[in-house]
Amino acid sequence: MKRYIILVLIAVVTVAGCDRGFDELNTNKIDPTSLDPVFVLNRAVVDITFTSTANTQAMLCYNFPIVQQILTPFGSSLTGGNYNQLHRENATRLWNYYYPNIVKQIVDVVERTRDVPEQHNLHQFARIWKAYVFMALTDTYGDIPYFEAGKGYTEGVRAPVYDAQEAVYQDILKELEEASSGLDESAPVVTSDILYGGNLAQWKRFGFSLMLRAAMRLTKVDPATAETYVGKAVAGGLMESNADNAKNRHSSLYINWMGEQLSGREKANFYLAEPFVDYLLANDDPRLPVYAIRYVGAQNGTQQTASRATSDPDMQIGMPFGYNDVSIVATYEENGVASLWDYSQANQTTVVTQTAPEYFVTYAQTQLLLAEAIVRGWATGDAATVFENGIRANLEQMAEYGPGGVIDGSAIEAYLAAHPLDMANALEQINTQYWVASFLNGNELFANFRRSGYPSLTPNPYPGSEITGNFIRRLVYPDSEYVVNGEHVAEANARQGADDLNTRVWWDTE
Repeated sequence: MKRYIILVLIAVVTVAGCDRGFDELNTNKIDPTSLDPVFVLNRAVVDITFTSTANTQAMLCYNFPIVQQILTPFGSSLTGGNYNQLHRENATRLWNYYYPNIVKQIVDVVERTRDVPEQHNLHQFARIWKAYVFMALTDTYGDIPYFEAGKGYTEGVRAPVYDAQEAVYQDILKELEEASSGLDESAPVVTSDILYGGNLAQWKRFGFSLMLRAAMRLTKVDPATAETYVGKAVAGGLMESNADNAKNRHSSLYINWMGEQLSGREKANFYLAEPFVDYLLANDDPRLPVYAIRYVGAQNGTQQTASRATSDPDMQIGMPFGYNDVSIVATYEENGVASLWDYSQANQTTVVTQTAPEYFVTYAQTQLLLAEAIVRGWATGDAATVFENGIRANLEQMAEYGPGGVIDGSAIEAYLAAHPLDMANALEQINTQYWVASFLNGNELFANFRRSGYPSLTPNPYPGSEITGNFIRRLVYPDSEYVVNGEHVAEANARQGADDLNTRVWWDTE
């Protein structure tokens, strides 16, 4: 009996000894349990231009062909704006990528930094970026989850309400005003953000320039509010040079996925559209050789080799609309090409390399919008000078694509002299230049084309079109939303209109 008691005591002591320090031993001291919110913000910036080639098809198959800059004659998985048809997977890629990734990240940063004094400025950064993210979503789809979006983990909101686009825009404008004005030099400055390295002046100019863009979205539906916020944006301070451009910089570690797609996987499938190339040719635009390359005489994708490549403007031929990969044969003789693979493409040595920058808001775009605001009487200044500033900025911006993008100063001056602002056609002229200056900025191209009605494009004549109007007006909600959030989708459709390519978003009135 004594022996049994002794053994029990030994066992108890042994177990207690093994348990001592158990929690510390089993705690991973290397793997973080939470991330500094600035790193989450950076992730939301880096990821916004996608993390795979597949997701770029949101732009390639809808945004770019709708505004007639990039086109594919191929169907199947590449169907979209090229045929004016619904391909639900391509039409919903932006939604299916942004909500579980970008929205989740940026909402987390906004909420974690709220009312935290040492993160006051980071909180304002996040609010500005959140506005940018949700503008892309609401401009594409119209009514969307906004006020309850991104709160599935933090607040258990699994089926967020769809908010009317008008309410979304009212809040976006409010957020941009408060956040841009709220940046405080006396508060701690976070210097590790990927956009501006904590430069509060540049963040402020970015915020107010984005506010100008948001305000101008309302020109057709609510000009009074548009004018009010244009005035606030100008008073707050807009971008002052290309140094203020908001952009993603790329490297071999963080590549340009659009570049990867157009210079790699889908190189042989996408081409510059005829209306875009013809406009640049007709105006002797020095951006054409930066934007375009042609593999002369190529009769298949494998023949698109460096030995055939030219960026000579006189050799560029845009692909016409209205054809598929079979019927396009009828265009070869008239256009002087050997095959569909002989048409011009986005330049794989400049604008669509894997390390090319991708732009969100630029000084050039901001100046062009300001020129329009002046023409409308919503801001003061000389519209012609501001218009010229915008074009000059974009021509100089081309140098950021590398040596092949540099435009000689004399060519810049010659182009500006040949294209002064004509007040009789100012809105068309300004917004057509905006179209050129926003090349590859898919969300913005699609939005401003619907908002302004320019450039004046001939509707895509493809015979299998599924739309009732001249152009696609919005993209559609994912099928998954009908399964997991059907009640709120139905409310949005009842308020906004049918969930199809014809329905206009709130600010896109007739």
